[in-house]
Amino acid sequence: MDLDDLPLAEFAFPGPLRDTLVGAILSGAKTSTTGLLAGYECANEPLPEVGQLSAVVDSAGRRVAVIELTEVRVIRLADVDLQHALDEGEGDESVAQWRAGRETFWHSAELREELGDPDFTVDDDTMVVTERFRLVHVV
Repeated sequence: MDLDDLPLAEFAFPGPLRDTLVGAILSGAKTSTTGLLAGYECANEPLPEVGQLSAVVDSAGRRVAVIELTEVRVIRLADVDLQHALDEGEGDESVAQWRAGRETFWHSAELREELGDPDFTVDDDTMVVTERFRLVHVV
């Protein structure tokens, strides 16, 4: 498997949050993630597919692991369940706690700039892409 040929799996923006998330993936604590459907639409990117392999990159842009998607769902934000929130591996103990953390990220200036919408906000009906994955290889 040539890591250079795999699409990149970038969690958050480079910096402390990405480093924390990559560490959780490498330790096995993080086996799910959630993105905004609007992010895929804005970037004109196809949705990920079950079975897809991706190279996880750290804040320095180094490929540090390979993950395989085992589940992809497009659902309303209000429909994210507790197991998914727990499996994100960030220590959240409730869906409300998980959602508060995601809203902080999704309402950040960086994400709003990426989406091209300085007033972007989420609500219960915001469509999100939930992904489950397994760690296949650590570099």
